[in-house]
Amino acid sequence: MSFFKKLFSTEKKETLDKGLEKTKTTFFSKLSKAVAGKSKVDDDVLDNLEEVLVGSDVGVNTTLKIIERIEKRVAEDKYLGTDELNQILRDEIGGLLSETNTGEATEFEIPKDKKPYVLMVVGVNGVGKTTTIGKLAYQFKKAGYKVVLGAADTFRAAAIDQLQVWADRVNVPIVRQNMGSDPASVAFDTLQSAVAQNADVVIIDTAGRLHNKINLMNELSKVKRVMQKVVADAPHDVLLVLDGSTGQNAFEQAKQFTAATEVTSLAVTKLDGTAKGGVVIGISDQFQIPVKYIGVGEGIEDLQVFNKYEFVDSFFK
Repeated sequence: MSFFKKLFSTEKKETLDKGLEKTKTTFFSKLSKAVAGKSKVDDDVLDNLEEVLVGSDVGVNTTLKIIERIEKRVAEDKYLGTDELNQILRDEIGGLLSETNTGEATEFEIPKDKKPYVLMVVGVNGVGKTTTIGKLAYQFKKAGYKVVLGAADTFRAAAIDQLQVWADRVNVPIVRQNMGSDPASVAFDTLQSAVAQNADVVIIDTAGRLHNKINLMNELSKVKRVMQKVVADAPHDVLLVLDGSTGQNAFEQAKQFTAATEVTSLAVTKLDGTAKGGVVIGISDQFQIPVKYIGVGEGIEDLQVFNKYEFVDSFFK
């Protein structure tokens, strides 16, 4: 099927394969049990397959879409063998992901007509938000861009300090104030500094509290408004970071954040330590918000651009 293309370098592909290993092993051992003793795809197999997909955190709605597609193929070909199920699943999940015109990237790039390109990062504490920002800064700098970080998560001293550690490690400038400062003020200073330095990319960290959606909404709106005094169309991207290892909880967080602010892209982290990698397929399909980055390991190189072709290929390898 033409959906699959080889786009990543061998090294990058190996990292992705390794990062999805747990998800893949668990998924296929469940799949083997689902078709045990069956030679053709029938209603029982489809019921079992539905359970496997839901149990792999693909999500109920996306699972039903996949099952529907397979049922259609079974109706067309009455003697579909269970040995063909892997290939059919691969095709249908690939087809589902290809319906969004995203997940095509292979490198860390930004639009040429936005300077500075302002990326605002949201997400609850503990999902790997600051680490993702640090790794993004590293990747953008490696790609030749001039990067500035803004520590606008001023509610936790640890968040500011952690971002400072990453800024030092990657050797990029950071704008910070004291804990308790106004996040919008930090964002404003960061953008002014970035413009003065002729920076290409600005990454703004924001507070990750969901206990009061109205407060969060007001705060993020204020940060945006204040940034626009410096860069009229900022932010150019609002990136929501989700912890892939939390499975269905990641869906819930996506729901909460998309209700509180306009989220334009997603990063799904910690996929290497979990069997819940199917969550990437479900979230991508359900929210119709592009998954831009995935975390497949702890190393600084282990944040990858999400490429749907390579992801599905690694998942079914």
